[in-house]
Amino acid sequence: MIQDIYPHKLDNQYSSARAPQDDDKVFCFYNGELLLKEENGFDLPQVKDFEEEELQYLFSIDEEPYYLAKGSEEMEKEGFSYTNIRSFTDRIKNADPIVYGSFTAKHLMDWYRDNQFCGRCGHKMNHSDRERAMVCPDCGYTSYPRIMPAVIVGVTKGDEILITKYRTGFRHHALIAGFTEIGETLEETVAREVMEEAGVKVKNIRYYKSQPWGTANDILIGYYCDVDGDPTIHMDDNELGYAEWTKREDIILQPNRLSLTNEMMMMFKEGKI
Repeated sequence: MIQDIYPHKLDNQYSSARAPQDDDKVFCFYNGELLLKEENGFDLPQVKDFEEEELQYLFSIDEEPYYLAKGSEEMEKEGFSYTNIRSFTDRIKNADPIVYGSFTAKHLMDWYRDNQFCGRCGHKMNHSDRERAMVCPDCGYTSYPRIMPAVIVGVTKGDEILITKYRTGFRHHALIAGFTEIGETLEETVAREVMEEAGVKVKNIRYYKSQPWGTANDILIGYYCDVDGDPTIHMDDNELGYAEWTKREDIILQPNRLSLTNEMMMMFKEGKI
């Protein structure tokens, strides 16, 4: 999965003592797209490629620091162009430290963008000197990065699993998924999302694994469960374009091994679940 980058290590501990050096790498986003070198589509710009843009320390990968360009305007850098994150992750078969870094940087970029002003009194926020937090100098409100929980659900019926495709956006095979509502347990989210998207009841809900997924600012929590009673699918055609019970041998996996969804489909396909 995307976070399985061993022996590499991403360290997201915040440090205010790190000063950017010319050769340090920079994540620069505009409208959700990432600035990358045009030659191979993987190289990030460096600090020396930026002039007056504000740079924010993000994290280190194998002790090499990475920064965020916090400007909100589109930047034109010779030899670089903006690329949709999913377009280049689809070309990568296995986990890569820069891809994992890109997802994490996107999550942090969204948080910095959305917390420039205090949500309580409207005052301009300052970055804490001690931790990754935005602090209001007027009322003292402190904002920390928010992570939204979402479930990925493998609904099984004997040797079949419920495979879906979204109506718009992501074009590959997937499983039932959805965000947890306020006041709801993860298990209740599983049951509700399956009922809403496929119209079936479930039982024997069991945890599998979790995964950070920064492009949607969430953490994915994977569950398997069994259909309970009538297996007839009543698909929500506003959300899905496809929902069918699929035998193990007929499962078509996603083009890479980065997502929790793909791993859960693969585990079932190989008879390990």
